[in-house]
Amino acid sequence: MAEPLKNLLHPGVVTDIADRIARGASAFDRAKFLRFAGDGLEALELMQRSLKIRDALVETLPQPFAGAAEILAACLPRDGVPGISGWALLPVSQFVALRGLEDFDLSLSLLRALTPHFTGEFGIRVFIDHDQDRALATIRTWTGDANHHVRRLASEGTRPRLPWAMRLPKLIRDPKPILPILTALLDDPEDYVRRSVANSLNDIAKDHPDMVAAFVAEHVGDAPPERRQLLRHASRTLLKQGHSAALSNFGFAPPSRVHARLSLDRSEIVLGESLGLRLAISHQAKTSQKVMIDYAVHHRKANGSTTPKVFKWTSATLAPGGSIEIEKRHAIRPITTRRYYAGTHRIVILVNGQEAAEAGFELALE
Repeated sequence: MAEPLKNLLHPGVVTDIADRIARGASAFDRAKFLRFAGDGLEALELMQRSLKIRDALVETLPQPFAGAAEILAACLPRDGVPGISGWALLPVSQFVALRGLEDFDLSLSLLRALTPHFTGEFGIRVFIDHDQDRALATIRTWTGDANHHVRRLASEGTRPRLPWAMRLPKLIRDPKPILPILTALLDDPEDYVRRSVANSLNDIAKDHPDMVAAFVAEHVGDAPPERRQLLRHASRTLLKQGHSAALSNFGFAPPSRVHARLSLDRSEIVLGESLGLRLAISHQAKTSQKVMIDYAVHHRKANGSTTPKVFKWTSATLAPGGSIEIEKRHAIRPITTRRYYAGTHRIVILVNGQEAAEAGFELALE
């Protein structure tokens, strides 16, 4: 069984933080920090543990903030010498977010410095929310940083809907201020950075689909393969939704004279088993057509209605008068994000975002 996430911040991490701060700050009350951070720690979940350690830093690091920032910066790894790193830096970044607003530039500088050893993406969001123009002016300069972790921080930290983090309501309403940051990183040499850019654009697409489709259209023409892959990944929500402009960006037109037939290898299935799908598609037009094939599983809810979840399948080019047959298996297994209910479910085939065929099956829970 996988180790619980909360154990990323265990008592040993707390002791390591205390030891490293105490070595560089003789006035630091190590015993008080250990008492505040360690009392009841193991009963808490990951983020609760981090906030508890953050609060212990608040109780024991000096004021004003500049003194605390100097101590923390000195505790970072440097020139091959170990320091506070990894998940131990999560409460540090949260401390900066809590205490550093009055030292805006110093705080952003510290978050940039710690990012190569963990990430400052959670910490910088408080500064963006507090003074968006000022924060973004600094963050834009990070897109040219020599360290790819810092460049990724520029895109990941500004994501409007970053998972696990506070949302940025102003950027959800109007994401245009971060488009220059994303544009600057479109051709970043690191896939790690480009994936972050794609995820940010996908976030934006959930609220501003036409804006993202237009952005992709502007940058996809004659794009190198890496950028094209980024833009395709950025458009994944729009493509699943059948957004016409997003489909057009990648050469997918509304299906013309395409006929699909879906068959399942059984009509009943027990939770935990998999279902075999066979799809036959024929094309009667006189010109070839590029098709993107997805499928939506319409899961039954408690009240008997259903809700769809779209899954990617494949892309193909249909020759004039030609046909193809494809197969796959889809597992119906318990997952933490979905509760299953017995009864009729449907699978609907989507060709270039439009429903083209369907078949039903009965799900039993045992």
